[in-house]
Amino acid sequence: MPIRKVVNKQLGALLIERGVINQSQLDKALTVQKEKGGLIGEVLVELGLAKEEDIAQALTAQYGFPYLPLSNYEINPEVVNIIPSRVARQYLFIPVDKIGNNLTLAMSNPLNDHAIEDVELLSGCNIQIFVSTLSDVKGAIEKYYKDKE
Repeated sequence: MPIRKVVNKQLGALLIERGVINQSQLDKALTVQKEKGGLIGEVLVELGLAKEEDIAQALTAQYGFPYLPLSNYEINPEVVNIIPSRVARQYLFIPVDKIGNNLTLAMSNPLNDHAIEDVELLSGCNIQIFVSTLSDVKGAIEKYYKDKE
């Protein structure tokens, strides 16, 4: 099941349209991306040209995933226990809720189909995705998995 874009624009174009970056900043980030690799959103954040929230909200607009800031969100430990720590750390996501056979994940890269497929196999659940910032996800992993190494 391929993920379809809601807005058929590249992330960089969306960020320019929203006034987060300008074309020369995008060009600089694309050059760095060609040299070092990585996702364009992460490159923009590393260069200090955009905030993580800007990238998460642009992904939300681009693909229609809901945005979930995790900093004030309390997650039930039983939900966290559904997924092993090593898997959450490997794919950089955190399970946030489970209703019936639907497991909701918060992740900074909602386009990681491999991660989603693995979690479906591991949990036996249908997966729903929320977008969150990378630092929010890492912080939640540290908070909820700290005793489960």
